[in-house]
Amino acid sequence: MKQDVSRPRKQSRSQRWIQTLFANPGDSGAASYEQWQQQFLLKRLRIAIMLWLLYHLSFLPFDLSSALFDRDRFNNLWLIVSVYSSIGLLICLALLQTRWGRRHLALIFLGVAWSVPLTFHILLTTRGQIETNYYLWMMPFFALAAVIPVRWRLHLAAQLGIILYYVGVNQFLGNRITATTGTTVDLPEETYLTLFWFCFVCNLSVFMYERLARTVFKARQILVAEQEKSERLLLNILPHSIAERLKHKPDSIADNFTEVSVLFADIVGFTQLSAQMPPEDLVNLLNQVFSLFDQLAARHDLEKIKTIGDAYMVVAGLPEARANHADAIADMALEMQQSLTLLNQQIGQTLSIRVGIHTGPVVAGVIGLKKFAYDLWGDTVNTASRMESSGIPGEIQVTQVTYECLKDHYRFESRGMIPIKGKGEMTTYWLKGRSRIQTAASLG
Repeated sequence: MKQDVSRPRKQSRSQRWIQTLFANPGDSGAASYEQWQQQFLLKRLRIAIMLWLLYHLSFLPFDLSSALFDRDRFNNLWLIVSVYSSIGLLICLALLQTRWGRRHLALIFLGVAWSVPLTFHILLTTRGQIETNYYLWMMPFFALAAVIPVRWRLHLAAQLGIILYYVGVNQFLGNRITATTGTTVDLPEETYLTLFWFCFVCNLSVFMYERLARTVFKARQILVAEQEKSERLLLNILPHSIAERLKHKPDSIADNFTEVSVLFADIVGFTQLSAQMPPEDLVNLLNQVFSLFDQLAARHDLEKIKTIGDAYMVVAGLPEARANHADAIADMALEMQQSLTLLNQQIGQTLSIRVGIHTGPVVAGVIGLKKFAYDLWGDTVNTASRMESSGIPGEIQVTQVTYECLKDHYRFESRGMIPIKGKGEMTTYWLKGRSRIQTAASLG
């Protein structure tokens, strides 16, 4: 069957722009809310600058039309404001590409916020005029609150900067400057009240969004942490490839493997030992032994199937097939004996294990609806179990099939023909270790 190797479609620039515009807290993978807020501010500043530049460009045809066809109506002040503001915005955009700009996003924010209204008022001041049209104040306040709804204190600073500049110039110059409309330069009380409520609503909306964003970010962090915890638990139970298949298609799984090597190990005299030790000490001892075996299985890239009481089952050659499955399981068996000897010296015990190995075909998979477990079925599993149960303490018993796979690289001692329950007479061997040539090669 031909596999689908098509790559995922690459997002267009407009799709990435929309995704940035409607990004949710936690989407960027930031470690903290403050880090996400910084990333969010950086992305939205770019968007705000582009919107302001488009705003200036949208009015350019009207200014040019008035300049060419209606000179009496043309006022070059607005054209100059647009040019200076656009230059300031382009400088802010260029600074965002630098390390300094990314470290000082607050200054860039103020530069964007003041690009239009403060430029306009500074130009008027140089002409000895004051404009009382506060429309140019409220529009940037509203636009920034809508596009960049984070850091309400920064919004407040931007708003106060514009208002204080106007009030300061008005108070400093006094009656020497008249408004362009011929009225007095003082703003009426209702204008100040309107500005207050407009600024209050803008900052309140930013503050409320920040509270919501922080809550969403924390909730997403908790969700991600729980998902990772569930993922780790699932991978402790199932192989990674099997877990992925179950997540996408939660049906029973059954795969045929033509050749794998199965190992069973059993602690000798565990039943008698359990009668002599307190339950907690017994469980701790069993945990020490099986933890050692788990480390060996991970080192040799084997798949632990299960433990049943004091029995340990592991397999090589699945869920991903491998050519050296018999070698890997043989090395595992030999190192299990060595690690148990070292453990006995540390804890003052005389534990020993019987090990049985067989090689052949199996069916592996997951069945049932609850308490999923990856398991093996087939005559190979039964034969490996018989190799363990018919063995003797401290020895590794293997079948003729496994012996044929390993005889060139490992040392064996023939046990001869023995009766095996459910199988009749079988020729078996004791696995004693690696061959001298193989050992020398591995050490070299």
